Amino acid sequence: MEYVTAVPVPQPRTRAAAPEGAGSRRSLAAGLLLGAAGATVVLLASGQTWAEGRAAVGGGALPLSADGQDITGLPAALAVVGLAALVAVFAVRRAGRLVVAGLLALSGLGAGLSAYAGASDRGTLDEMAAQTTGNASATVQALSHTAWPYVTAAGGLLILLAGLLALRFGSRWPAMSGRYERDGTPRPRKAAPVTDPDRPEDLWKALDRGEDPTREA
Repeated sequence: MEYVTAVPVPQPRTRAAAPEGAGSRRSLAAGLLLGAAGATVVLLASGQTWAEGRAAVGGGALPLSADGQDITGLPAALAVVGLAALVAVFAVRRAGRLVVAGLLALSGLGAGLSAYAGASDRGTLDEMAAQTTGNASATVQALSHTAWPYVTAAGGLLILLAGLLALRFGSRWPAMSGRYERDGTPRPRKAAPVTDPDRPEDLWKALDRGEDPTREA
């Protein structure tokens, strides 16, 4: 009579699920990178020339140009707000973190929309033409716009994406260490070391601490 022995069949190994901490670290790194890069782009691009034209003066034409700050200072201001919100995300927890993340997203959205609206601005150069010629009805001629407003809007979009990441994954991100926070409770004082009056070095140490070495404990 033959006996058949069961041979264990090797089973395919299942891939271990990625730890949750890895996903939170990736989203954290992406949020920081997007927010910082977006704010940098907005601040730099808003200082570039957005519009150019000419104003008729006498028998000639005077070239005029306006940068993003001349047309609208809103994108740069909102970029600064976004940077502050990006840092503040790590200083708050729970509901406070959601509020700050929402502020981060809104600052990016506002910066992008205001930059996009300024891409077709004409009023700023018309005012420059009126001031230059001394004629209140003067307008700019041969008006043209550069691509910098759209670069600024792209920077605002990056800030918006950072805010959306903070809203989605911010609850998993680490916060500032609690050891730097004070809860108002008095901390226990360390017991002063025993001073031997017969040892001069102990007397000097006690005097340095502001203690009376002659007083009995």
